[in-house]
Amino acid sequence: MNSFEKNYLSIVIQQFKHFKTRAEEALQQLSDEDIHWKPNVESNNIAIIIQHISGNMNSRWMNFLTTDGEKHYRERDMEFIDQGETRENLMRYWEDGWNLLFDTLENLEANQLHQTVTLRQQPISVLQAIQTEIAHISYHLGQILFIGKQIKGKDWTILSIPKNGSKEFNLMHSSKE
Repeated sequence: MNSFEKNYLSIVIQQFKHFKTRAEEALQQLSDEDIHWKPNVESNNIAIIIQHISGNMNSRWMNFLTTDGEKHYRERDMEFIDQGETRENLMRYWEDGWNLLFDTLENLEANQLHQTVTLRQQPISVLQAIQTEIAHISYHLGQILFIGKQIKGKDWTILSIPKNGSKEFNLMHSSKE
């Protein structure tokens, strides 16, 4: 595998692992009831977001190189209805999606990054498909974190640099260099 492709895949896998970890750290702060809370009837709750991200990954990454990323069996509209699923069921579906994504990315070869795949019957490159998924998951990760902060308020544990904590963070990390 050439250096660019190897570096790219390593960075992408690391970024997806970061997204997954960050979402799971947020979920650990929330009760089972919290993941089904939404501010109004038109909003998505965290359970819905998990259903949607999982449904997306299970569709996009199953037979990624050989079939359209929008599978005929996917019921996307149902992903946006809170089915009252337990945390255990949601997390099982979540893990299935992530395992499929990681297994696919870890098994891609250099020449496949420039290959064409289809998404909703439109040809796109493998690179574009990966970038689309990065944007999609980061968007929904932001929603999960925002909803969690709304629910927990001052009891929310910040998962990055705390507000007004940049100087301390920078000092701590500059001393390590």
